[in-house]
Amino acid sequence: MNRESASPGPRIALEQRTVRAMIEIYCRGHHGHRGAVCTECQELLDYALRRLGCCRFGEEKPACAQCPIHCYKPTMRDRIKAVMRYAGPRMLWRHPIMALLHRFRGRRK
Repeated sequence: MNRESASPGPRIALEQRTVRAMIEIYCRGHHGHRGAVCTECQELLDYALRRLGCCRFGEEKPACAQCPIHCYKPTMRDRIKAVMRYAGPRMLWRHPIMALLHRFRGRRK
């Protein structure tokens, strides 16, 4: 069965919601878009969601920063790092529970 056609498990679904929220915060702060994101940020979001959907570790995936396999292209990896640096601290105000869960998952081995 193709992983992209299957519905994601709870861990991947939460990761997808988290990355979507972070990109929305970034786009609002840098590009002034509210609600829908700009085309540049939508491209990054689509790419990140595809990568999460294809993760070979599935529900047992480590945090991307700790993963032994870097599946992002270098340019996209730089872009998502910039998004996370900007949106990470702001997540505490906009999505506090999601931010704390994301932080906790990042420390898990």
